[in-house]
Parts: sequence; structure tokens; C-alpha cells
Amino acid sequence: MPTKIRLQRHGKKRYPFYHVVIADSRAPRDGKFIEKLGTYNPNTNPATIDIDFDGALNWMKKGAQPTDTVRALLSYKGVIFKNHLDKGVVKGAFTQEEADKKFAAWLEDKDAKVTSKKDKLLSDKEAEAKKALEAETATNAKRAAAIAAKTAELAGEVADTVEEAAEDAVEAVADAVEDTVEAVKEAVSGDDSSEEEKKEA
Repeated sequence: MPTKIRLQRHGKKRYPFYHVVIADSRAPRDGKFIEKLGTYNPNTNPATIDIDFDGALNWMKKGAQPTDTVRALLSYKGVIFKNHLDKGVVKGAFTQEEADKKFAAWLEDKDAKVTSKKDKLLSDKEAEAKKALEAETATNAKRAAAIAAKTAELAGEVADTVEEAAEDAVEAVADAVEDTVEAVKEAVSGDDSSEEEKKEA
């Protein structure tokens, strides 16, 4: 029976989530499988890969063939390299201790790369957030300056309007006082003439 290590799709529409399974190559993609080895979530950054290392290595030694995507996943987790080292030990190219040292060095280097990538992603995210905050602060400052300028302009217009209204009121009062004085003078002068006429009479 030709055995494959492949992905089985799960998850929602446009949000895939995969199971890494051992299955007969003739079985449907999402159909019957022999064993589940782990999961693969490509929606995170970096992608989340959870695979049973020993189980995958055991199936590789039995001759199970991974698909291209699963081969990349197994290579990322070190299963392919470990299988290669074990074949070298069987052939006598190097000892088991040397193979273990090489694999430990590979794991350390891989962990360093993953950590540096995570740190870079985190720093990029922080830099992007800082840049967005600075842009928002600048926009708010411009908006506040525009509001202050508009407020000053409106205050000046109100002051001018109040001053004009005060001048008009003063002029109106002065005109009213003047009219009243003239009316009083006319009334007084009219009374005097009538008294003189009375005296003459």
C-alpha cells in the first residue's frame, strides 16, 4: 500500500487549518487516514507547526513519502535532517554521537533563527504602531491649531460686532438725548412767548 504523509484540510472558509496525517495515497484528501501526526496553522506569523517528531521520523524510515508541503514542514521541524543523519549512521559515515552533536547544533541554529524572526516581527510591529501614533499626534496638532485659529478669528469678529453695536447704541442714545433737549427747548420757548403775549394783552 503506497503510504503518504500529507495535509488534511479543516477550518472555516478562507481560514484553513490542516492536520498532518498518514494516509493511503488513493484515499480522498479529507477522507480516511491511518494516523494523525500533528497540525499546521498557516494563519499565524510565523506559522504554527505541531508535529509528532518521533512518529513522523518512524514513518519516514518505513518509507512513507511526504507531499511537497509536508516535506517543507518536516524539514522545518528537523525530521528530514534527522532521518538523513540516521541513514549516515547506518551506513557508517559517522557515529551516533557525532550525529547527535550535528543535530543539536542544527536545532540551536534553527531556534536562533526563529527567535530572531519573532523579535524582528515584534520590533516591526512596535515601530509601525509608533509611526501611526506619531502621525495621529501630528494630525491632532494640526487640527487643534486650525481650531485655535478659527476660534481667534471668530472672537475677533465678535469683538468687532460688539464694538460696532456699542457705537451704534451710543449714537442712538446721543441722538435721542439731543432730540429730547430740542423738544424741551421748543416747549420752553413756546411757553415764554405765550406769557409775553399774555402780559401785553
